[in-house]
Amino acid sequence: MKKKILAAALALVLGLSLAACGDSVSSSTPAPSASSESTTPAPSASGKMTVLKVAASATPHAEILAQVKDVLAQQGIDLQVSVYGDYVVPNTAVEDGLEDANYFQHQPYLDEFNKENGTHLVSVAAIHYEPFGIYPGRCKSLADLPDGATIGVPNDATNEARALQLLQAQDLITLKEDAGLNATPNDIVDNPKNLNFLELEAAMIPNVTSEVDLAVINGNYALQAGFSSAKDALALEDAASEPAKTFANVIVVKQGHEDDPAVQALVAALKSDTVRDYINNTYNGNVLPIF
Repeated sequence: MKKKILAAALALVLGLSLAACGDSVSSSTPAPSASSESTTPAPSASGKMTVLKVAASATPHAEILAQVKDVLAQQGIDLQVSVYGDYVVPNTAVEDGLEDANYFQHQPYLDEFNKENGTHLVSVAAIHYEPFGIYPGRCKSLADLPDGATIGVPNDATNEARALQLLQAQDLITLKEDAGLNATPNDIVDNPKNLNFLELEAAMIPNVTSEVDLAVINGNYALQAGFSSAKDALALEDAASEPAKTFANVIVVKQGHEDDPAVQALVAALKSDTVRDYINNTYNGNVLPIF
């Protein structure tokens, strides 16, 4: 009998020891969600939360998503945001079912990704766009732009076309009528100021403003460089322009999940006056709502 009591006591001690170790591991594991500091969601009427996992870029996407976490929690949806630093894994994660949705890309990128990778991803809503702006370099105004000036523009096809379209909107150049969003400097048919174009990686352009007369910069790179589109840009893409509509950043899911209730709730929450005001008041014109 003594042996049995001793064995039972040892088993109890061992069980408590293992439970303590389990608690220790759980509490020390960092939460991957970008919005993990938000209020803990309350259970729905059924006692269970619907988990909605969304992959996002850090700025501004994860920041915008954080604004709707509590709203969704009130609807029984636990929004879990994971931040990614690249433009490939967020898509493959949704395709493979590791994430329910993502928010980081525009439609042309999504279309090209599907084409190249055989994925089945679709957009369900356009939320914001990051306008291209013309920023001063050695020249401080469009009116004072000298003959033969040098303009810094992105060297990738999509962004260069947007830059050229913005320059055309300011009557600085004229492009072929059918150039559209495939425009390159070869499509310029009228260049009255004999402008020269310095083609660089888009991320590098904010660093060379002192070496060019004007620089055409993506909204996200302007934001990262500390520029304010509202205060610093000499001209911006119009919200009603073709580029703004084409390159709006979208919520993406795997085909077949467009009408999932949690996805539709996310879209509705993002397209709210609260989120519109947050975007307008936070990003100094570098990010603009498209809804």
